[in-house]
Amino acid sequence: MNSPVWHPYAHLKTQQPAPKVIGGQGANFYLDSGETLLDATCSWWCMIHGYGHPRLVAAIREQAGELCHVMLGGLTHDPAERLARELVRITPPGLDHVFFSDSGSVGMEVAMKMAVQYHYLQDKPNKHRLLSLMKAYHGDTMGCMAVCDPEEGMHALFAGVLPRQHFAPSPRADFDAGPEEVQADLDALRRILECRHHEIAALTMEPLLQAAGGLNMTSPHYLHGARELCDEFDVLLIFDEVATGFGRTGRMFAAEHAGVSPDIMVLSKGLTGGYLGHAATLATGRVHDAFIGDSALHAFMHGPTFMGNPLACRVALESLAVFEDEDYLGRIARLNRVLHDELFLDATLRAHPAVADVRVLGATAVIEVTEAAALKGVAAFARRQGVWLRPFGHWLYTMPAYITSEDEMRRITEAMKAWFR
Repeated sequence: MNSPVWHPYAHLKTQQPAPKVIGGQGANFYLDSGETLLDATCSWWCMIHGYGHPRLVAAIREQAGELCHVMLGGLTHDPAERLARELVRITPPGLDHVFFSDSGSVGMEVAMKMAVQYHYLQDKPNKHRLLSLMKAYHGDTMGCMAVCDPEEGMHALFAGVLPRQHFAPSPRADFDAGPEEVQADLDALRRILECRHHEIAALTMEPLLQAAGGLNMTSPHYLHGARELCDEFDVLLIFDEVATGFGRTGRMFAAEHAGVSPDIMVLSKGLTGGYLGHAATLATGRVHDAFIGDSALHAFMHGPTFMGNPLACRVALESLAVFEDEDYLGRIARLNRVLHDELFLDATLRAHPAVADVRVLGATAVIEVTEAAALKGVAAFARRQGVWLRPFGHWLYTMPAYITSEDEMRRITEAMKAWFR
C-alpha cells in the first residue's frame, strides 16, 4: 500500500519510495532493509550529536517525567528560564532577550515582525519593508518566502501573494577575501540603503554561509561592513543563524568570525541537537526596550503554542552542555582539516569538467557542478557505498554530525569524489 505521508520537496510523479529508518547510533542510521548508512547531512544539518546520544536521550526522559508541556503565556518554568540565560551567555554581546518559538521559519517570522514593530514604536511607521540578499533562503512560511531569492529560489510561484521586499546582490567575495575585495559588495549594499532606507526596517542575512541558496561562503569583512551600514541608515541587522549557529562555520556562531553583534539573531536546528523542534529569536536591549510602553500596540502579538516547550528546552540545555564538555569546536576543526585536505586541495576533483567550484568552511563542504544533471543518480550511488548524501540543484554537499570520526569523514568525501571518476 502506498504511504499516506506527503514528503517535502518531492515531485509526486517521479519520487521513489522513501527508505524507512528504524533507528540510529552515532553518525549512522539503520534502515528496515538491514542497511546502515553514514549520514553526511545530519538530517538537514541539525543532528549535530548524531543519533541516540545517551545524554540527550536521558534528558528528554527525565524531563518527560516532570513536565512535558505548559503554555508560556502567563506562565514560566525552569527549563525555559535556564535555556534563555544560557543563550544570552553564549551568543554575541548585547543579545540579552530571548523569544522562543518552535521552528527556524517561525523564528524568522518573529524576527521580522519584531523589526517592523520596533520602528513603528519609534514613530517611524514607514520603515516596514525588509532588505534581503539574493540567493538567500530563510524558510518556507509566507513571510520567510518573501525574503528568499525571488528569481532563483524555490518560491517564485507565490510571488503574486507575497509582500514585496527589497534585495541586494549576493556577496561575491569569498570567505578569505580581504577588505578591498569586499568593497564592491558593500558598495552595492550601500546603494540600496541610500535609496530605500526610509522604508527598510531591517537587513536580514545568513552570515557567512547562504545554506539552501547554494552554500555560498562570504567574507567576515562583509558582515562587519553591513553592521556599519545598518547603523548609518537606522536599519536593524538580523542574522539568520538557523543553519550557521552552533559551530557549523567553525565558531560557535558565524557572527563571531567578524566580531559583530546583530540586533536580532535567530537560532534553531542545532539548538536541540535535532532531537526536538525548537527555535529562539534573541534581541538586544535597544530592541526589547522599545516594546515597553503604555499603549496596546506595545505588546508583541506573537505566541506559538509550543514556544518554550519544557522537553525542547531541557534537551537544548543538555545539547549545549555536551557541546562544551566534549570540545565540539575542536572536533569541528579536525573535520574541517579532513574536508580541506580531501576536497578543497584535490586538484583532480577541481579539474573535472563537471565541477565549477569546491568550497569548505567549518564542518561544511560543497562541490558545485556546472549543470544539475551532473548529479543525477549520485544519491543512489553513495547509498551503495553506505553513505547517505542528498544533493540539491547544482550542489553536492556534506554537513556531517560533529561526532563523525575522521575515518568516517573520509568515507563521505571518498563517496563524493568517486562520483566524479
